[in-house]
Amino acid sequence: QVQLVESGGGLVQPGGSLRLSCVASGRTFSSYDMGWFRQAPGKEREFVAATSWSLTSYYADSVKGRFTISGDNAKNTVFLQMNSLKPEDTAVYYCAARVGRNVWLIRFPREYEYWGQGTQVTVSS
Repeated sequence: QVQLVESGGGLVQPGGSLRLSCVASGRTFSSYDMGWFRQAPGKEREFVAATSWSLTSYYADSVKGRFTISGDNAKNTVFLQMNSLKPEDTAVYYCAARVGRNVWLIRFPREYEYWGQGTQVTVSS
């Protein structure tokens, strides 16, 4: 059974940094796309960043230049380094995985088969 477990969330002041981790188990994920999504209260889940099975990275415009997605295939782990955090980045952040395929769909939550439980990120002074 595939499991995704996120960690690294917390409370941080505006301008601060956090690094989220997602450990995947149950499969060999080298052929999978891995994504990060977030959901704020009262809002729909939205795309943040993704790395394809071919190691191409994709970012939402709102986080480009501030967030970086990376992975360690040997450890089946994906990271999201978040810098220059803003209050509007406050949300529950989810890790997700899907079998690598059409990259033009990589930003859509419905395309992902597996999800973690989420980790809360709060940006506040």
